[in-house]
Amino acid sequence: MKQFWIFDFGFSIGGSRNKIAFGLALAALLFALCSSAQAQQPKKVWRIGYLSSIDPAFESTRAEGIRLALRTLGYIEGQNIATEYRYADGKRDRLPEILAELLRLKIDILVVAGGIGPVRAAIQATKTIPIVMTGGGADPVEAGFIESLARPGGNVTGITNINQELGGKRLELLKEAVPRLTRVAVLYDPATELNVREVKEFLPAAARALKLTIQPLEARDINALEKVFAGDGKQRPDGIYVIRAGPLMRANEKRIAGFAAERRLPSIYATRQAVDSGGLMSYGADSAEIYRQVAWYVDKILKGANPADLPVEQPKKFELVINMKTAKQIGVTIPSDLLARATKIIR
Repeated sequence: MKQFWIFDFGFSIGGSRNKIAFGLALAALLFALCSSAQAQQPKKVWRIGYLSSIDPAFESTRAEGIRLALRTLGYIEGQNIATEYRYADGKRDRLPEILAELLRLKIDILVVAGGIGPVRAAIQATKTIPIVMTGGGADPVEAGFIESLARPGGNVTGITNINQELGGKRLELLKEAVPRLTRVAVLYDPATELNVREVKEFLPAAARALKLTIQPLEARDINALEKVFAGDGKQRPDGIYVIRAGPLMRANEKRIAGFAAERRLPSIYATRQAVDSGGLMSYGADSAEIYRQVAWYVDKILKGANPADLPVEQPKKFELVINMKTAKQIGVTIPSDLLARATKIIR
């Protein structure tokens, strides 16, 4: 015997108006039932690992920039993503331990902030979890991280910011800002291989073309930084070029900018953070654009893309930032045509 379900909404369905009302009530009931069923199914929360070789204070700008870029793509912390942030505080030997901890948390993807050291440590820790580089100056093909920029071929993709290629441009801009410039001190951490190559292979040719003398200054620890800036006499430079690569230089960027200002030395850097901290100038990849690119990679991978097939990108936008407050403090008059080309001027 067949059974019939009868919904009694308390009115006759004889008239057309009541038929419409009945249809709407039925639709509302079905919608409520569907919504209730969906509510019982928890949403997938993707777990993102975030690894940095420096400390949270210095990493905050990049981490926040990437978080906001992910938000524009619909990824909201605590709703559909949960990010596990870990920092090595400039101690390279801590990277394996931190990575082991992240892997125990069953992360779905790993974002690596920094250069060659953290990326290499991440690759050694996992060959299966997708790794997204945020750009740190290393050539990932030369370093053996990927097969090619077009087809990475493994579990690594993301941004490569090959800073060495911009070294000549930075020297040129510093010379343009300070025409009397003849001797430039290059401050770098020799513990980072890329820094040594930039000082020995990339910058000398650019300096000769600009009729500049390069004065390499090694800084192996914070005490060495202070000694570098304490020197005077015949070898005193007319300006300083700061190579940011390596945890020591990144962690002490603000301090370095302060030293340069105290010594009235015009300085140029790769990132605008140093200029915000009191450095004179910076020229490098547009940070906001890199954050958007990193978020794009995360989005594609979480939606099922294979990192092996996602081409590694180089920055497409660059920014020139000039701090006019610092220029006034150290007695430098920036030419008007250079100011006209600046992306941002801090007054």
